[in-house]
Amino acid sequence: MTTTEETGGPAPAGAAEPAASTGTRSTGMRSTGTPSTGTPSVFLEAARGASTSRAPVWLMRQAGRYLPEYRELKERYSFWEMCRTPEIAAEVTLQPLRRFPLDAAIVFSDIMTPLPPMGVPVDFAPGPVIRNPVRTAADVAALRVPDGGEIAPFVAEAIGIARAEAAVPVIGFAGAPLTVAGYAVQGTGSVDYADFRAWLHREPRLAHALLDKLADVTAAYLRTQIDAGARAVQLFDSWAGVHGRNAYATFGMPYARRVLDALAGTGVPRIYLAVGAAHLYPQIARLPAEVISVDWRQPLDAARAALPDKALQGNLDPTVMLADAGTMLAAAREVIRAGAGGAHVFNLGHGVLQGTPPDNVARLVDLVHQTPREEAAA
Repeated sequence: MTTTEETGGPAPAGAAEPAASTGTRSTGMRSTGTPSTGTPSVFLEAARGASTSRAPVWLMRQAGRYLPEYRELKERYSFWEMCRTPEIAAEVTLQPLRRFPLDAAIVFSDIMTPLPPMGVPVDFAPGPVIRNPVRTAADVAALRVPDGGEIAPFVAEAIGIARAEAAVPVIGFAGAPLTVAGYAVQGTGSVDYADFRAWLHREPRLAHALLDKLADVTAAYLRTQIDAGARAVQLFDSWAGVHGRNAYATFGMPYARRVLDALAGTGVPRIYLAVGAAHLYPQIARLPAEVISVDWRQPLDAARAALPDKALQGNLDPTVMLADAGTMLAAAREVIRAGAGGAHVFNLGHGVLQGTPPDNVARLVDLVHQTPREEAAA
């Protein structure tokens, strides 16, 4: 899943605390159950707009550094080696499914993956570093637009391996053009992407040329993942929220729409995540995505009013997962309650944090599975 390298207590009175599921730790490939092909999926039902009796649950960054089995692999392989070796990427994708009865898997990869085949090398130290940022007309002109199968064949192969092993749907993903452009121009992660935002205003023609290429590559990349067996896809616009409405309308929304439109005939649900972007919801509501993933800053019932006719995904604050079990479960119940009134896929408002206790993840998944949505809304 997207990484871009990051004690129990009593339940509230009157509420039973789910026992933590015990998972089997492994670094070898083992089946997680019957493959997902043809199996009814509550996740896919909700993603297609059904108001299911209970919310399906998966977690962004559910495969990652909070799991000791992931850390064991990380001691032996670099991050890029893990992403680019299909058997290892598939193994990491499947690790959380062995511990927790999640309703979907997400392929282990990174939103930076399409940049190297375009001619932009990316290092991780530990976050992404682009030592030669894309800023000039010559830089943009030099960018390649590789065919879908050339972009990252190892991701497609990892999806195929994981789908054959998993009993639940595998989600593919990519970074949205605006967010990937932010890294390409800024050169690394940033709190506010001030250099990138200034570049957009200073070089609008270059910006559109860069975003145009990224949109074509992203659409082809996601189609390849779908062809490999991804049964849903998520477009991560992780830094959309740093932009104002006008900038997003000019440089963000048109290119996200183009990527999502290109997938319209595939039949897979399209999920769109924009972090810190409640001010952009009037525009996001018009995107051709079946699901909008909501961060933790706004309750789901408020987001639903701003995003009519969309399934919602989210939106437990990831930091709550670091609290005692009682506090975490109370917050999760509130998310389930606020998600009533339409289709809802339970998730965090962003990725699982490194210090998250796996037992808290187990308790959370059990709670979501055991809580009827009608009962939570009453």
